[in-house]
Amino acid sequence: MAIPSKNRLTQPLVRVNGTHRPATWDEALDRVAEGFRAQIQKHGPKTFGMFSCSKTTNEANYAAQKFVRTVIGANNIDSCNRT
Repeated sequence: MAIPSKNRLTQPLVRVNGTHRPATWDEALDRVAEGFRAQIQKHGPKTFGMFSCSKTTNEANYAAQKFVRTVIGANNIDSCNRT
């Protein structure tokens, strides 16, 4: 159950010249993807790392590791399942 709050974000925000403005989901996700691409191109795929949650489903952890290994090209993922 969500906790209602007037301060809750209801749409993505993107930063432009140091301030945030509302954006569409497509614009926000495109900016994230471009940021990933730019850093991977500049520093290589090992610049990327991901933490997943050991309390989520196996399917979600599988999707996360598949994304990091096949799309990003790195093995830098941990889900702390060993604890």
